[in-house]
Amino acid sequence: MIRTYPNPQLAVVDDNKGNWNLPENRRKGFHSLHEIARYTTTFRASNVMKLERRAALPIAELDCVRHLTAKPWFSAMAVAHGQHLLFERYAPDFGPEKMHSIQSISKLLVHLIFGQLYEAGLVDLDAPVSRYLPEVASGYAQARLQDVLNMNVFNDYSEDYSDPDAAYYVHEEAMGWRLPRDPENELTLQGFIATIESPDPVNRTGMVHYKDSNSEILGWIAERVSGRRLRDFIADIVDAAGIEGRFAMCTDRTGFPVIDGGGCLTLRDLIRYGSIFAREGMGINGKRVGSAAFMERTVREGTGWSRPDDVYRYSNQSETDGKWIGHGGYCGQYLMIHRETGLVCAHLSVSEDKDGICDEHFADIWNTMDAVATLMAPRLNKA
Repeated sequence: MIRTYPNPQLAVVDDNKGNWNLPENRRKGFHSLHEIARYTTTFRASNVMKLERRAALPIAELDCVRHLTAKPWFSAMAVAHGQHLLFERYAPDFGPEKMHSIQSISKLLVHLIFGQLYEAGLVDLDAPVSRYLPEVASGYAQARLQDVLNMNVFNDYSEDYSDPDAAYYVHEEAMGWRLPRDPENELTLQGFIATIESPDPVNRTGMVHYKDSNSEILGWIAERVSGRRLRDFIADIVDAAGIEGRFAMCTDRTGFPVIDGGGCLTLRDLIRYGSIFAREGMGINGKRVGSAAFMERTVREGTGWSRPDDVYRYSNQSETDGKWIGHGGYCGQYLMIHRETGLVCAHLSVSEDKDGICDEHFADIWNTMDAVATLMAPRLNKA
């Protein structure tokens, strides 16, 4: 008999977490998730968007920038305008060639894809999910598509990272981020999300019910209504962004992309990815992979984070306050695009607290990026 042992990085250990996601291992895990995950597919662009250094020293001199980039959790931060790289900084254990998990920033792929579907008239945002996926259970069947896009659905899926019994950790098995409980019957993303139940999917709180499963449902719908694979959409977006390195995307065992949080990129390629939003969906190749009209709708609508009238809203698989559009990622990543100036700000970090819940850290990132935009707006408007 050949002796074996469970893959140590993917083994499930304390608090029902994968070994790679324990606080003491998490930083290394986020810097190499594209190598740790059981299944990945990679994309490369045919042409690269050139970035030219135009260092803006006032950005580096901001106290909030100094504070943010001095934190022990910090990996990297960059600010760009068009093809000009205005600011770039890395932690000693990170660098321009290294890839980083972007976690839920990956959801901006869903925003771009649904912008295409919206403009093509392939989806009715007021229709229930069952119109497109009749096989799903009560957790999504009667949920409005717009509510799924806006994280405005109530069901049995829980994403409380501090709860070891949260459904998220079952979902993680389908993502290939942990070892399966039953290797002979490994979960798939579609198989898992199709079983989510709810007594009533209407969210009556008026506030965000954040669920990674929403993004998987939307990815499945995109394939169903378009007749295209998600990987084909992603390949188009990678070409439109003109990334220089690899866009690594985690998948389940069948190859279905973990579009809720499976992306891994270098910092500069994250800037290139964000620049699609500064160009309102237009690629470097002149092909449109997003919708300006859908983005405009996005920044005007959405579900409040902490109260129904919150200025910070979740809208169409993105986060916005009307001035910015972007997304954060578990444990401290952020990509934000300032609508007025076209500034693209990217920040990568890895919180090392127990559960990776870092609301104050996210507030620091958001406020720092806002300070950068306030500082640079007069200079960019003059130019």
